[in-house]
Amino acid sequence: MTEPARRRPGRRPGSADTRGEILAAARRVFAEKGFDKATVRGIAREAQVDPALVHHYFDTKAGMFAAAMQLPITPQQILPLVVEGPREQLAERLVRLILRVTAAPETREPLVALIRSAMTNEQAAAMFREFITNALLFQVADRLEVPHLRIEAAFGQMIGVVLARYVLRLEPIASASEDELVELLAPTIQRYFSV
Repeated sequence: MTEPARRRPGRRPGSADTRGEILAAARRVFAEKGFDKATVRGIAREAQVDPALVHHYFDTKAGMFAAAMQLPITPQQILPLVVEGPREQLAERLVRLILRVTAAPETREPLVALIRSAMTNEQAAAMFREFITNALLFQVADRLEVPHLRIEAAFGQMIGVVLARYVLRLEPIASASEDELVELLAPTIQRYFSV
């Protein structure tokens, strides 16, 4: 009697698009469980791969979420850009970052699609909320020692600008230059970080 074949770690036989299959599994798991309750092990199980293979393609769960939801940026890319540098220029860095990310259609469209989905679908809203707060906003707040309420208020103001500029296309905000908006918004946003 032969012993049943054990699954070996790493790449499984068959499809060459293992990364794509992991992303498809991640989308299903994130949709079913939300960002907080989804685990790398659960996603690996859904994709029928070893968890080490998931880590091979994606450093973190947040990075996998960003890829699965086709977000143009990850928290690992954003955090250093926001928190590193003089504190008195924090708001300017944040406003410029958001304006630059949303200026190009290839980075703006996935973000706006996720925001629109979150506005009309509670499950999408829960995933977006969990991801934004836990993987990004609270990370920034904790590193800067700023109350969570203040970072959420700053984010709320900036998401309002993105909606006014690219969804509602309100004028003159839709056609205002980056520098005009930075000059207008940064002093108010900076106030949220003055504790």
